Formats: sequence, C-alpha cells, structure tokens
Amino acid sequence: MSLGRFIPLASQSNQENFPVPSKMDASRLQLAAKPKQRTVLGVLSENEQHNRSCQGVLHSKHGSALENACPGAPMTTIPTCLSTSSFGIYVDELSEVVQPVASKMVSAEPVLLEEDIAAMQHKDFRLFLDLSSGSCMDTSMQSQPEDDPLKAQDVWAVAEYAEDIHQHLRDCEVKCRPKAGYIRKQPDITNCMRVVLVDWLVEVGEEYKLCAETLYLAVNYLDRFLSCMSVLRGKLQLVGTAAILLAAKYEEIYPPEVDEFVYITDDTYTKKQLLRMEHLFLKVLAFDMTVPTTHQFLRQYMAVESVCSKTENLALYVAELSLLEVDPFLLYVPSKVAAAAYCLANYTVNKALWPDSLYAFTGYTLVEIAPCLKDLHKLYLCADCRPQQAIREKYKASKYCSVALITPPESLPLH
Repeated sequence: MSLGRFIPLASQSNQENFPVPSKMDASRLQLAAKPKQRTVLGVLSENEQHNRSCQGVLHSKHGSALENACPGAPMTTIPTCLSTSSFGIYVDELSEVVQPVASKMVSAEPVLLEEDIAAMQHKDFRLFLDLSSGSCMDTSMQSQPEDDPLKAQDVWAVAEYAEDIHQHLRDCEVKCRPKAGYIRKQPDITNCMRVVLVDWLVEVGEEYKLCAETLYLAVNYLDRFLSCMSVLRGKLQLVGTAAILLAAKYEEIYPPEVDEFVYITDDTYTKKQLLRMEHLFLKVLAFDMTVPTTHQFLRQYMAVESVCSKTENLALYVAELSLLEVDPFLLYVPSKVAAAAYCLANYTVNKALWPDSLYAFTGYTLVEIAPCLKDLHKLYLCADCRPQQAIREKYKASKYCSVALITPPESLPLH
C-alpha cells in the first residue's frame, strides 16, 4: 500500500507524481480530450440537479468554488498561514543530477560472460535488460501457475498476523482522529458545504477509477486539516482537491497527474495553488499519511467472518454514506463505524447482526455498537431523499450488486 519514497511536491516539469506507465490509461486520455466529461463540483446530471439543496456551486474561471453554497456564513479574512506569501515549494535539486546518470545507464550495453549465460540456461533463469528504464528485471516469477495459492491470498486472511494487525490498527485509529464538532468552529464554511465537497470527491473517484481506500483517506485528510485550520469557502474545494491528490499519491499505483486535478476543478485554481496547498497539507498533518480507515476495518471483518457478495457490497455502501456527515460519525472510531456497517448490512440481507466470531476478534459487543448502528440506520433510511446522490448512484451499478436499490429495514432488533 505504501510506497518506498513519497515525493509530495514537484521539482520542475512532471515530478509531482510517481513515474507514469509508458502506456497511459485510455480512459484518462479520453477524459482530457472531452471537456464535456469534466466532473466539476456542482455540475450534475440533468435529472438530479433540481434535487440539490445547496445551489450556486457551479464554477467558472472568474468565480470561486462553494462561494454561494449555503449562504449566511460570515465572511472573514483568511489566516496568515493560508496567505499566498506564506507558501514555499521545496525543489528537489537531486533530480537534476539523477537524470544524466539514468541516460548513461540506458546507453550501456549489457555484458554477460559465457559461463553466466550457461548457468542461466541451466537454471532456466530468464533475465532481460529493460532499455527504457536501464534496469535489469527478473521475470522468472512473472509466469506463476494460475492455481498458485500465493497469487490471490488476502493479507487479512493470514491468521498468524490478523490479531496483531487489528490491534495495531486499533491503536493507530485513536491517534489520527479528526476533532469531532470542528465544523462549528469554522468561521466561513458549514456542514452543508462539506457534504457537497465529499459528494464531489466521490464523483472524482469514480471518474478516475480510484480505489475505495483513496476516498476514505482523502476524507480523513480533509477532516484532520479542517480540524486545525480555518478555511474560507472560496478555498474549500482547493483543500478537498489537495486531499484527494495526496490520497491518490499514497494509495494508487499510478495516480492521476496534478494537471488532471486542476482540470477537474474547471481551472478554478492553478497548478501552483494546488501544489502550495499540498505543501501546507503535509505540514499541518505532520506527514502522518498512514491512517486506519473504516474501509480497512470492514475488509478485515469480512475476512474473519465472510458474507455473500450482496451483504459485502451493502456494508461498503452504508459505510461510505457515513463519510457525508461529520456529526455524529466523527464521535465514533473507524473500527466501530465498520462494525455498525457490518451489522446493518448483515441484518438487511441475512436477518443477523453481530456474529460471535467478530465479538471474539474485536471485543466489541452489540451494546457497544448499538449507538453508532442507530445513527447509521437513520442515514441509510433517508439516503434516497438526500440532495447528494453520488454514492447512491455509484452503488446502483451491477458490479456492486445494485445494493443501493435494496429497501432498508424499518427498524432494528435493538433493546
């Protein structure tokens, strides 16, 4: 999941992301070629736009994001820590030295002795020199048999380490929590604006086919940043874009480039602004980017007590709904939200709640989960009535078993 070297900022041209593959994803090229497919915050499909409660969120090159959403909040001056003059971009000068060395490696001819060739042929050891990167790669492990048990082994299914991993995640989730109720201390943004922003981040994740974990990390970074910093409404989308940029760099193998994130905001912000906000993000979060999320705990619970694909996708759906609301879900740790999502999905499909195996594994009783479960059930009941429908539209797809169309239970057997 984590990468060996984390490069948060650009040096000159295209070093703001990790090296991209030689053949870029065709969908990203099509996105850049078709401006009509741009997922701009507030620009929705025609059949849903009239349902939006927060109007005036559309962007243009002459206006700022979320400026008119939920009017009434007082306008304040931006803090000194967010002023343009306070940003500084770190330039990695080492990259200018590495490039000539790499060019020499590309031009080098591979030299193999006859005895080396004979030894490799004897051991059936296939070795080739990748002249595009100047590196030798061993391909002897690339052609594994399809029935290799290590090929599709889940990291959560390793029984020897499952309990230790879970305990480590439980310890870390307490250290990396946003402050509950922080939104009430923000002078210029409201909970409604944050809901619109998270809804847009879901659309961005779907547009670029980002991992589910990337979305959870982005929301965690966003909430932790807003817990410490006062932000004007005109800069809120910039903060959200920087959050998902950092999450994509951390989680994705080939994250979208910075230019694509600038494009997706309808050029409301410049590339320089986004990189400076990324810099500020890393300083505020103290480079603590490895955080446990509800998605991680939910995957671990499903590895301990497996369920059918419909129950699994429904649990992922209701867990993702919890990202929309600060209150009350920031009052609960991610492991408890994941437990509530598991219980709600399990009861909706299988009429069962919290199995004994997960009680033994987590130590959570149904009584401890019940408050979070009730709040999550209320959110699930009104999901189809909310103005923000990106998550629900996402889970209507057949690849998620169309779980968003399942009718939620009217009540839960909690005493």
